[in-house]
Amino acid sequence: MTSYPAPINPTRTRIGWIGTGVMGGAMASRLLSAGYSVTIYARNPSKVVHLQSQGALIADSPADLAGNSDVIFTMLGHPSDVRQIVLESLISSLNPNSVIIDHTSSHPVLAKQIFDAAREKNCWAVDAPVSGGDIGAREGKLAILAGGNEDVVKWLNPLFDVLGKATFVGGPGKGQSCKIANQIVVGANLMGLSEGLVFAEKAGLDKRKFVEAVKGGAAGSMVMELFGERMIGRDFRPGGFTEYMVKDLGMGLDVGAEQGDDVVVLPGAALNKQLFSAMVANGDGKLGTQGLITVIERINGK
Repeated sequence: MTSYPAPINPTRTRIGWIGTGVMGGAMASRLLSAGYSVTIYARNPSKVVHLQSQGALIADSPADLAGNSDVIFTMLGHPSDVRQIVLESLISSLNPNSVIIDHTSSHPVLAKQIFDAAREKNCWAVDAPVSGGDIGAREGKLAILAGGNEDVVKWLNPLFDVLGKATFVGGPGKGQSCKIANQIVVGANLMGLSEGLVFAEKAGLDKRKFVEAVKGGAAGSMVMELFGERMIGRDFRPGGFTEYMVKDLGMGLDVGAEQGDDVVVLPGAALNKQLFSAMVANGDGKLGTQGLITVIERINGK
């Protein structure tokens, strides 16, 4: 399957891309820089002028994009967007042997539905949400959590290697389940780092010296590397929107009931969802998840 349907090559493989926000725009830019022909569909074409300047083509509709692509990437906001654009628009217009890669953090059940619909068209679908934020997207260091057919994922590796490192985690929907588990861990780390920084400040410590002192020990984490300085410097620009973290944690809390499996008891994730929801309620849903520290500060009267 590694040659399916022909080896990926920048001169032959036509790429389609839908979703050019903070993450998607940086990822599409990397593929353009690697020499791939990339066609973009954007509801507001004026927002992708920077990608056009790199050579991106613009499609008039998802159907137009599908007809001119061999591999289509989507990086959307919510499962409802994925359902509308991928399941209800793209699938019916795919060329035979096309592959859809959905990088959106979406629902495992929806990923399975997309996989089945693609197979009915003699195509493939891979659910491949990512972790690593805006820095990882710009630097090509994303962790790509891929579910679907293992041979198809291997075939896609030349593209994934431009964006980061792909790990095949199982069949259809497993990439999404892996991302939900990832978000549970990331959310817990963000809460711990927020509380540690607030405590350190209340105790009279220099926050930067605190981070420097502990980052090489058990308290150190990639979350601390990515977000410690941003929290201290009050830089809440989004690598991923807080409202999406609420969505992801919510799927983790609900997924057992929706799939008919045993429900997993996740008290920490439930608490984190409430804290991130407080950010949204405060009007900060479009800030980065590192803004969680503002909720801990408010609780402490700051």
